[in-house]
Amino acid sequence: MTLPSPAASGLRPIGKLAAATGVKVPTIRFYEEIGLLPAPPRTATDRRMYDDGAERRLSFIRHARQLGFDLNAIRSLIDLSDHPDRPCAQANVIAERHLAEVKQKIAQLKALQRELSRMTAECAGGQISACKVIEALHDHATSL
Repeated sequence: MTLPSPAASGLRPIGKLAAATGVKVPTIRFYEEIGLLPAPPRTATDRRMYDDGAERRLSFIRHARQLGFDLNAIRSLIDLSDHPDRPCAQANVIAERHLAEVKQKIAQLKALQRELSRMTAECAGGQISACKVIEALHDHATSL
């Protein structure tokens, strides 16, 4: 579809959409390729032109990515968002699943912190031949 001039239509090119949302141009194109963001209409000179709906959707995607949702979860959340009369139970299931993953990662990071703290606390600052950090890295049985 060929559009009227951008100024007359309230549309903006991809660079302005990127600036408004904080999402890089290649990422916007990627989201279009995988169907998270609908392909926009183009001008007679083949420039992509985006409306406020595209900006809202891109901001939604960006925020979901900042919260660590994977692309499949975002796709499901967008689908739910596109059908506002649906119950929100499925969105909650997706968020709860992600929360469980975050809690698991936090537990892994805490274990990593304990191991690294133990390794560095045992360092006597002498020769590498007596270095507890190097020794701990060689001894897989005592690590995570």
